[in-house]
Order: sequence, then structure tokens, then C-alpha cells
Amino acid sequence: MDVDTRLLRYFAAVAEEGTLSRAAERLFVSQPALTKQIKQLESQLGVRLFIRSKAGMTLTEAGRALAQRVPRVLDSWDEALTETRGAASRAAHVLRVGYVASAANEATQQIIADFGHRRPEWRVEMRQAAAWSNPTAGLLDREVDIALLRTPFPGAEGLRVEWLLTEPRCVALPVAHPLAGREVIEFRELWYEPFVAAPPETGAWRDFWLAADERAGHSVRIGAITDRTDDWLTAVANGYGIALAPESAARFFARPGIVYRPVTGVSPTHVAVVWHPTHDRDPIVRDFVISCLKFRQARSET
Repeated sequence: MDVDTRLLRYFAAVAEEGTLSRAAERLFVSQPALTKQIKQLESQLGVRLFIRSKAGMTLTEAGRALAQRVPRVLDSWDEALTETRGAASRAAHVLRVGYVASAANEATQQIIADFGHRRPEWRVEMRQAAAWSNPTAGLLDREVDIALLRTPFPGAEGLRVEWLLTEPRCVALPVAHPLAGREVIEFRELWYEPFVAAPPETGAWRDFWLAADERAGHSVRIGAITDRTDDWLTAVANGYGIALAPESAARFFARPGIVYRPVTGVSPTHVAVVWHPTHDRDPIVRDFVISCLKFRQARSET
């Protein structure tokens, strides 16, 4: 019997988290979709894996037996996948770098240039996340070798994270918004505004860009939900909501119908270079990290 490794990952997450809601957030999927996948796995195996109750998900005897073996199975598969994809990249001398939105801003080209001096025979292939529901830009799925990401993001606890730069957050407003003419806006003035949000399954990523923990207990109003930058910009321009964004968005995502304004009273955003622990001894990944840290050091000295 062949079982999709994705189903095993879903099973492992539910077993570890103990509830469908927490597992769904960790996996960046909706709770109904996760429930469907668990039922599919139970159907394929012909056994019941969980006892469902209001308190959460409790493993059955069969579930406990599977839970003891699945981590080793997934670790072995991840290692094989990493080695296979890595071999293909090494053969082509291509380093796959994932990113979301603007990567490390203008520093991206400096980092790539420095890496090029270290590894002149290698080429960096930048791979942008197609959707915000993939805030690690494919790193967790081993689709890239390393990534330039904004923190916080789900799954960071299992990865190596080195911060590179910090920048303030601003607010994106439709040009017709009453506050669009202001030079600076206090965040508390935006508490009752509808916001354009990422999908709920993105968890901590969504909460950060809504500044959910910085509203003095005031709940968030959601005006629209989008999963891609273009859709996000369109929703703001059309007046469905406003949105927090990195200060650099004004440079990288200028759009007719949208203005960006500095906002006070909200924490900044951070960009980090992130890689999987299995690449700790990879000399190519290591050199890219060194190029990133060289930029950080130069920045700190200016």
C-alpha cells in the first residue's frame, strides 16, 4: 500500500499538537481540509487513528503505534529528498533561494554579488513564493536550499534563522482614505479600520501583519482575505481595507490608487536568512549565509 507522505505529515502534526486547530495553523491549511486528510489516511489504512472529543484528538492504540514510527519515516524521506534535489542543483551549480515579496530589499543584489565572488561557478536562482500560504517560500517543503524571509513565520522553530535587517512597518491606504493625506499615522487610529488579511491558516504570519497583539485588546476587523501580493494591492486600492506593510513596500510595490504612510505605535519587521539544519554542513549554503552576514556586519558599522 502506498501512502502519500503529505498525509503522514498531517497525521504527525495532529498527533503532536493534540488539536486540529493548532495542527491546521502549523500546516497552513484549513481545519476542514485537515479533517478530510486525516479521514482519508484512516480509510487507506483501515484503522481508526484518533478519538475525537471536545478536548481534542487522542491517539488510539493503532494511532500510537503509527506515531512512534512516522517521524523516522518522514526524516528519512526528507533526507532523501534533500539529497536528491541538492544533487540536481549541485550538478547544475544552481543555489535555489526562496523569498517572499521583496526578499532582503536592495541588499539582495549585494548578497548575490558577494556570493558570486565566493562561488563564481555558481548561479543564484531566486524563487518567489507564489502565495502567502507558503510563508517559508518552499523551504519547509525542500523546494529551495535557503531563503530570505520576514519573521515571524510558522515553522521557524525547526529551522536556522539569522536576522539581517530591521525596518519599520507602514500602512497602505487607498488614495481616497481620510487619513491618506497625513504624513504620519498613529496605529491606534487604525484599530477600527477593516484590514486586508492573509488566510487564517497562515497563523502567526497573518497575526503579525494585522498587529493582532498590539491593539490593546481591540479585535481586528477583516475587510478582505487575499493570498497573493497583486490581490492584496487590488483589495487595498479598491477600498476593501487597509494593510500594514514593510516600509520598503512603498518602493517595491508602488501602485496607482494606493499610498503608503509611516505608522507609529507598532513594532518593526525583520528580514532573516533561513535554512534547514540538514544544510548546516553544505559549503554552498554556508557561503551564501556568510555573504548575508557580511552585509549585516557592514550595515551595523555604518
